[in-house]
Amino acid sequence: MPLGDESFGVVIAGAASLRGKDLKQYAQESGFPAGEIRLIDEELAVGTLTDVGGEPAVIQRVDESSFEQMRFVFFAGSPQFSEKHGAAAMSTKATVIDLSSGLSGVPGARPWIPRLDGMLPTPAPSEEDESPAGLYLAPSTPAIVAIGLSAAFSELSLKCLAVAFFVPVSERGQAGVDELENQTTKLLSFQPIPQKVFDTQVAFNMVDRWGPESGERLPDRRSALESEVHAYLAGRAFMPAMTLIQAPVFYGNAFSVYAEFGAIESAEFLTERLAAGGFTISEDGSAPSNIIVAGEAHPMIGRPQRNPNVDCGYWFWGAADNLRVASANAMRIAETLLAT
Repeated sequence: MPLGDESFGVVIAGAASLRGKDLKQYAQESGFPAGEIRLIDEELAVGTLTDVGGEPAVIQRVDESSFEQMRFVFFAGSPQFSEKHGAAAMSTKATVIDLSSGLSGVPGARPWIPRLDGMLPTPAPSEEDESPAGLYLAPSTPAIVAIGLSAAFSELSLKCLAVAFFVPVSERGQAGVDELENQTTKLLSFQPIPQKVFDTQVAFNMVDRWGPESGERLPDRRSALESEVHAYLAGRAFMPAMTLIQAPVFYGNAFSVYAEFGAIESAEFLTERLAAGGFTISEDGSAPSNIIVAGEAHPMIGRPQRNPNVDCGYWFWGAADNLRVASANAMRIAETLLAT
C-alpha cells in the first residue's frame, strides 16, 4: 500500500499479530518515511482487511516477490514464521529487523538498542560480527528494560541487580488476551473457565508457571530472556538476575527492581542515570502502571526508594508497554541506518 513519494518500501511480516499491528501503527504515528508498507502473514491471516495510511489494505500471503525491492523487512510474527521465511528475506537487498527472536540463531545477527550505543563499551570483535544479510535483532521489551538498567548503572559500584517482570497475557498473542477475558467472564458467572492457552487460571491470579498442557513454559521464556540480555551485554555491564511472574493483565510489563551498590548514591544521581538509559522518570508522584504507559515508546520508572535495612540498597518500580517499546526500538534501528 503506497503512502507517499518516498523511495523505499517496508515489509511487515507477521502483520496480523499484536506485535505486527503495533509496529504498523507506530510507523504511521511516528512519520517513518516509507513510500510503501507491504503487509504479509501466515495463511490463516491472509485476506484480513486492515488499513495503511488511512487507506484500506489486505494482508497478503508470502510469495517469491514479497521481499523484492524493499528497503526494510520487519519480522513481527511468530518465531516459526520468521525461521521459515527469514532466508528468503535475507537473500534480497533488504535490511532485516527481527522482533520475533526467530532469527536470533543466524550467525552474524546483531542485537541492537541504538539509544544505548554511547553508554556501553563497543563489544569485543568476533568472527561473526559482520552479517552479510544485514540482519538486526530488535530486543524484547523486558530485555530493553533489563539492558537499560544495566547500562544506566554500568559506571557505578553495582553489587546486585534483580528484576521481577509481571508478564501480561498479550505476550501469548491474541489467544492469550481472549483467554483472560473469557476466564474473567466465566468466573464472575460461576462457570467453568477455559484454559486452552495457559492451562491454568490467570484471571484474578498470579503464578510463576503455566499448566503442563500449555503450549509453552514460562520458565523457558525466562531462560530466553536471560540469553537475550546476556548476549547483548556480552560482559560490558552487570548481568541482572531476572524472573517472570504471570499477571492477570492484558497489556504492559510492570517490573520491580532491586539494586545494591558499594556506596550510597543520591536519588537525584540515580534518576539522572536512568533517564540516560532510556527511561522516562515519573516525577509527579504517580506510580508507573500498565495503564499510564499504554502507547509510550519508553519504559517508565519511579524515583528510587532506599531500603531501610540495607544502607546501599534501592527499590524501583516501573512499567513499559510490552508492544510499543519494542516497536519504537525496531523503528529506531531503521532510522539510524537511514541516517548513516
